[in-house]
Amino acid sequence: MSGRDDANARTDCPAASASLLPPRAGVGLRHPHVLGFLEERPATAFLEVHSENYLGEGGPRRRALFDLARDYPLSFHGVGLSMGSAEGLDPTHLRRLAALFADFQPAVVSEHLSWSVAGGSYLNDLLPLPYTDEALALVCRNIDRAQEAFGRRILLENPSSYLRFRHSTIPEAEFLAEVQRRSGCGLLLDVNNVYVSAQNHGLDARAYLAALPAEAVGEIHLAGHARRPVGDQVLLIDDHGSAVIPAVWQLYETALALTGPRPTLIEWDSNIPELPVLLAEAAKADRRLIGLDVVEGQHVA
Repeated sequence: MSGRDDANARTDCPAASASLLPPRAGVGLRHPHVLGFLEERPATAFLEVHSENYLGEGGPRRRALFDLARDYPLSFHGVGLSMGSAEGLDPTHLRRLAALFADFQPAVVSEHLSWSVAGGSYLNDLLPLPYTDEALALVCRNIDRAQEAFGRRILLENPSSYLRFRHSTIPEAEFLAEVQRRSGCGLLLDVNNVYVSAQNHGLDARAYLAALPAEAVGEIHLAGHARRPVGDQVLLIDDHGSAVIPAVWQLYETALALTGPRPTLIEWDSNIPELPVLLAEAAKADRRLIGLDVVEGQHVA
């Protein structure tokens, strides 16, 4: 980014592309499928869970996850840290997350480029923030604090958006790239979010992908979305409630051409299907990842 101080860039973090997850497809572990995973141990590269669902001490939920962690690498995806909060990060929440990660030792920890806390109250949504120099500085401060508390690098996910702030001065992809450069965090590239935002705002999704530092992408998310009529237009909503559409698969292939094989998660959080349907969706991503390995001459596991 032109005009920014290179002295702010982090050089003491490991390569952002490094990931302890295999570069294959995994699925989000949701309650209806827990018993199936415990009893059948179906083949999938990794499991991702929402961090806040496992903060309680003890209980059957944590026991089940400890059991599954013997056979599956874990990715912990946070939804409540509020990385874009001007109030800074909640120290109690930070401590609880740090203890959770110490207990489970997940391969990957991630959060969202959003905010969700105001005046000590948690809002049940991932809210957008303006892309300004002030916001850039506070997001980097919050990431630095989180990475110090966790003793590890985190991945930051690009949001889906339904509005744009008039006073934003930095394009979103450039904002994410600069956050990564300054903080040393990695990126969680949600391809469906890129598609949704591009369709809602008339942006070039492929140009967005090209503006990101490809080597920083440590994980990719894929999901379905909903279409909602708003007046004489249609708004796309990132609801994780359906299969990935062909246009998002095509954009995923574009992303893989830039990043190379990356751990890829199928998110399906509403209208949750039977487990075989979810695994079949992950297999579609795996076929693309394996095909890319063949093209690049790499060993296919």
